Amino acid sequence: MQRNTGITEPITVEYGFLDNAADAQKLKENYIDYAEAVVRAVLNYIGYTTPTDNNTYIVKKGDSLWSISKKYGVTVEELKAANNLSSNLLSIGQILKIPTIQETPENYTVYTVQKGDTLYKIANEYDLTVDNLIEYNNLSSTNLTIGQKLLIPNEIINESEYDTYIVKAGDSLYRIAINYNTTVDNLMDINNLSTNLLSIGQKLLVPKKMNQSPNNFDYVVKLGDTLYSIANKYNTTVDEIKQLNNLTSNLLNVGQTLKIPSSNEVTYVVKSGDNLYSIANRYNTTVDEIKRKNNLTSNLLSIGQILII
Repeated sequence: MQRNTGITEPITVEYGFLDNAADAQKLKENYIDYAEAVVRAVLNYIGYTTPTDNNTYIVKKGDSLWSISKKYGVTVEELKAANNLSSNLLSIGQILKIPTIQETPENYTVYTVQKGDTLYKIANEYDLTVDNLIEYNNLSSTNLTIGQKLLIPNEIINESEYDTYIVKAGDSLYRIAINYNTTVDNLMDINNLSTNLLSIGQKLLVPKKMNQSPNNFDYVVKLGDTLYSIANKYNTTVDEIKQLNNLTSNLLNVGQTLKIPSSNEVTYVVKSGDNLYSIANRYNTTVDEIKRKNNLTSNLLSIGQILII
């Protein structure tokens, strides 16, 4: 049947003939298994034994490099490098080498899925929840495969001890760390992050802010601000602001939150959109206190009005 094939060895696969509806339905329902059986038979014919160890994977219908990488806890780039792939295209029956994880992330152990295991069973054994396991292993379903590796956290973060922060446009781990008086490394550890990249809308656990001292209030740095201009505006000194905020330099970032000492009275110029409640909240005081200091008989304010805080 085959002619002039050169160095390519042709193989003819004959499935046979179906002469009844039952066999046709059986083929229809199991065609993937039959196709994989043919692939294995061809591999055996050419002397390639189908691998069965946990370091290889046979591509099935619907697979993608992304889904396989998530299943085995590796990256797409690692899969491509291990298999000398130049594109993301896969073929059913293709055998992929699964790169082994060289190092277990700090504070984790690796669990190998056994026959009969379920996420619920494993979670119960390690005093976790199914949601914990899904989150820590980036699982897209609750299905497990024998030999699959799961990361088991040695210590669970008590989320009640933290606040939740939703990432906004322009945010960075550095900026968020400064606002919450912590470090980038601590944020990455708390949130199990492997990269500094953030996505708008992403939820992060952040340290709870300590109750603000009655003598301090928060100030959000604006474009053009300097420590000197802020200190002058609020009748304090650069050194006092640096000491209160644990700053080692005079550099500021737009959006950065600073604690400002307010042991002395400060003045505030009313702007469009201001009201007594928002001003009181900003300076950690009360509406009644502002009205008392300024001899106000109503809550009405005028743009440009000067208030003693």
